[in-house]
Amino acid sequence: MKNFSFANRIQNINKMKNQEFDLVVIGGGINGAGVARDAAARGMKVALIEARDFASGTSSKSSKLIHGGIRYLENMEFKLVFEALNERTRLFEMAPHLVHPLRFMIPLYEESRVGMAKMGMGMWLYDALSLFQAPEMHERLNPRMTAERMPAIRTTNLLGSYIYSDAYMDDDRLVHETLRSANELGATCVNYVKGIGADFDHGHITGVRCIDQVSKEKFTIKCRHVISSVGPWTDELGQSLFYDWKKILRPTKGIHLTLPKHRLPLSSAVVMGAEKSERIVFGIPRHEMIIIGTTDTDFKETPEEVTTTPEDVVYLLKIIDHYFPQAELTAHDVIASYAGVRPLVHDGSSSEGKTSREHTIINDPRGVTFVAGGKYTTYRLMCQQTVDKALHYFSIEDRARFSAVNTAVPLNSYTSPESFQQALSFADVWASETGKSSADMTLLAERYGMEGEQILNKYSSAYSYLQLEAAQAIDATMCLHLTDFYARRVPLFLADRNHGLHNLDEIGAVFQEKLGWSEARLKEEQHQLSEYMAKEIEWKRHF
Repeated sequence: MKNFSFANRIQNINKMKNQEFDLVVIGGGINGAGVARDAAARGMKVALIEARDFASGTSSKSSKLIHGGIRYLENMEFKLVFEALNERTRLFEMAPHLVHPLRFMIPLYEESRVGMAKMGMGMWLYDALSLFQAPEMHERLNPRMTAERMPAIRTTNLLGSYIYSDAYMDDDRLVHETLRSANELGATCVNYVKGIGADFDHGHITGVRCIDQVSKEKFTIKCRHVISSVGPWTDELGQSLFYDWKKILRPTKGIHLTLPKHRLPLSSAVVMGAEKSERIVFGIPRHEMIIIGTTDTDFKETPEEVTTTPEDVVYLLKIIDHYFPQAELTAHDVIASYAGVRPLVHDGSSSEGKTSREHTIINDPRGVTFVAGGKYTTYRLMCQQTVDKALHYFSIEDRARFSAVNTAVPLNSYTSPESFQQALSFADVWASETGKSSADMTLLAERYGMEGEQILNKYSSAYSYLQLEAAQAIDATMCLHLTDFYARRVPLFLADRNHGLHNLDEIGAVFQEKLGWSEARLKEEQHQLSEYMAKEIEWKRHF
């Protein structure tokens, strides 16, 4: 695959200064990445800018699930669930190294809002809406079978449970891999470039004015059309471009906690209904940690100010205690937390939990298409629809030339389902050939498929596993900062009790070597990382 590195970033900025593009995409989260990939696959000339690091907003703050949304059945959002379940099937094929099947348990109690019979009908409907393509069909368990399957669950008033299939993913890495695929198709993408204005000719946008956040240089990208995919910043961008912009969002805040696996032994993911609430909370076991989330409350501040509060932590711990009282979890058991803002589109609902997760696409005749809302799971379909709608402002000839192509194909050749399985079988061979641990090589195979072999061949045999990850992040995902690596390339901050700080020197050495940092720059990067971590878990000072 083509490199997608710091050096490519400089080259791409030079292209943006000197060329005219069919499309400028503002926003480097999952929707921006998906739009860039879709448009580039059609043969469009695409530029994408992201003001911060790729996936640094909502796209790295999700529950990290690919799912149809079992609770959306209650809201009668059958079309949304159908689309999501079918996109889930496609994502298993597109990115098997990032999207993994997972079983979920829904325990039901005498005091639950939904009884066993009604939930059973929902389970059949969920399987049917997936066209019975789920990895496994649902099961119904009685109280004894439920306790045997999930020994830590509360058994008082337990009626039984249902087990069904969905999936978990690496949300930030799905963005990076989608961008790499867009890059391979010819899209010109950069991070740390902020849109600060626009040029218009006779009321139609002709260019996006930008500033390179690294060099502080200002420049303009000439274009025929713009797509806004900035999530919770949609209203802010709309107001900066158009004096008559009317707000469309109802942003809500969601936080998640991470726990060591031994403190909450889950045999599968668990759906905690909070009994009386419209909000459900997931307990999600991954190979490196347990994720608990999420909250869902209206958020009025700017997205940059979102943070986890002590009250958020107490709320989630109380729900966990209700379902798993014997675990006796406290705030001191929590490794880390993360908070994000959902860019929900205001639909007039009276409560956060009822606000639809459907996406909205708005075409402004002045040359900008806005996409907001939606579910992570349906990003590919949503991006296809966004590009289709943007093409309404292109000529008939261009619409024919840029007609939709199939993007439900593997994100790269190394991670087709077949290559992925081959990589898993090679892990022990790699360990034997390199002298590295079998556990590290299995992890390399799980995260990169057969690209793991390329990574081993490309970098120094003296590199530790995390140094391999750091080198790959710099060269293949345009990773510019230590904080970007710790927060969005590997789960060190979230999964490691020490937040990976004991690996800081070995990781920093790779950044220093590859990016040419001085000792002073390395120290500054380490300081910025410490400040980021302190802000994210500032709530711990209250316990």
